[in-house]
Amino acid sequence: MASPLSPDDDDVFDRLKSAVDPAVISEREKAVQERVRAQYEKAQKRLEELIHENSTLPVTISDIRIHGIKNTREGFLKSVFADALSAEKQQGYTLKTAMEELQRTTDKLHRLGIFHPTINMYLDQGSNPSNDRTVISADLSVSERGRLLLKTGTELGNAEGGGYLNATIRNVFGGAESLYASASTATSTAEVGHRARSSYEVTFATPVAANPDTVADIGAFRSSRSNHHFASHEEIMNGVRAGLKFLGKYGEHELGYTGVWRQITNLSTNASTSIRADAGDSVKSSITHTITQDSRDSKLLPTTGYLLKNSTEIAGLGGLGGDVAFIKNEAEVQRAGSFKHGISFSTGLRAGIMCPLPLGFGENSQPVKPSRINDRFFLGGATDIRGFRESGLGPRDGNDAVGGDVYVAGGASLFLPLPRLGAESPFRIQAFVNGGRLVGMQGIGNGGDVKQGLVNAMREIGIGYPSIAAGVGLVYAHPVARFELNFALPVVKRAEEKGRKGLQFGVGISFL
Repeated sequence: MASPLSPDDDDVFDRLKSAVDPAVISEREKAVQERVRAQYEKAQKRLEELIHENSTLPVTISDIRIHGIKNTREGFLKSVFADALSAEKQQGYTLKTAMEELQRTTDKLHRLGIFHPTINMYLDQGSNPSNDRTVISADLSVSERGRLLLKTGTELGNAEGGGYLNATIRNVFGGAESLYASASTATSTAEVGHRARSSYEVTFATPVAANPDTVADIGAFRSSRSNHHFASHEEIMNGVRAGLKFLGKYGEHELGYTGVWRQITNLSTNASTSIRADAGDSVKSSITHTITQDSRDSKLLPTTGYLLKNSTEIAGLGGLGGDVAFIKNEAEVQRAGSFKHGISFSTGLRAGIMCPLPLGFGENSQPVKPSRINDRFFLGGATDIRGFRESGLGPRDGNDAVGGDVYVAGGASLFLPLPRLGAESPFRIQAFVNGGRLVGMQGIGNGGDVKQGLVNAMREIGIGYPSIAAGVGLVYAHPVARFELNFALPVVKRAEEKGRKGLQFGVGISFL
């Protein structure tokens, strides 16, 4: 009887065990991927054809089911889907408009921030209780993000460095609420001495009516910052705030209330009389409104689009309380564009005005008082007017910057990609020119003439050239912040202002 394996067959197992050429494996995998991709594209094309051919088919969405939910409340999800399932919209649905509405619902789930980016949607045909409309149902498959997020790290910028700890609890009560807490501290050695800062914050936020575009928040904060390097004092703040963010016809709105106890303390031995006059405690109770239109393709290094922003703060008026009263408005415009070969430009203009108001109302009304140092504007530094020291522009008392009530600042930058790295790299060579003026309102004692002081300040803004600096540098647009290392040269500088000729390093998310 013959053996089932001949001698020539003894090496079969050896051949099976032998290593296969990696190039052959790669070719096989590539072929499989190509077949899968081709089948997927064919299925997608067929689906698009079916939707196009039946785009005007009258349909009704019977229900939207969601799978993969562990912590999110069912009642909250019903509120998210309520608009898509409303009787008013159901009457006008075609297959095309129903698909668009379901896509908007999926986008809404994305913006809640509690699900992973991939949300799969499947459609099924339901039972048809009527003869004139096709019934469809939607199944959404989601994966919830982790409830606890901890982040620690170091931060560096404006001649100071430190560390931070952030903690976020998502979906606290199953309705996309979040509880955020942060702590940060920084120390460094400035040219005139040691400075430090610390901040602590706790904020609770929740979407209103299950709408991710309308968010209410409430929180408390404490911060301490040494301003000895430019104003011979330390400021400590303890406060509470509440806010409401929502989308409107003309942009994103933010309404807020802040109540804060401020302390100007730990004065230097050589502090000026202006700093000493504002030393001590003050309480600010204010309401704010900010509207923003932002079409830029990037907030850190835009190559196209524009930014329009206006912020108004009213403190101490009427029954707001506190012991300071003013109205303060700040506006910003920015435009970005691009040329060929990755070259782009950015121009910006900012302006602000602050006007003291009578404190209280009626019989309890108090006369107008001059603004305090912790309410005024400051100008100068690596993130606004490069080529000047931090708070190096504007009124001074001796060596102390005391801030101003009216300012104008503008700048223009040209960005070029680095050789060999190309336009896709986050690195850019920058050439810039920027400048501005900051002035205070004079002659406003208790009950002073605010109108005349404002007119005089506006007139002073237009006298002579603004303070100007120009330079070149290297820019790195990190996903979290923008880093700049520039060589700057003050071109126009007033005698009392503090310029900075040479290298200047800056980190931030908003640059002029």
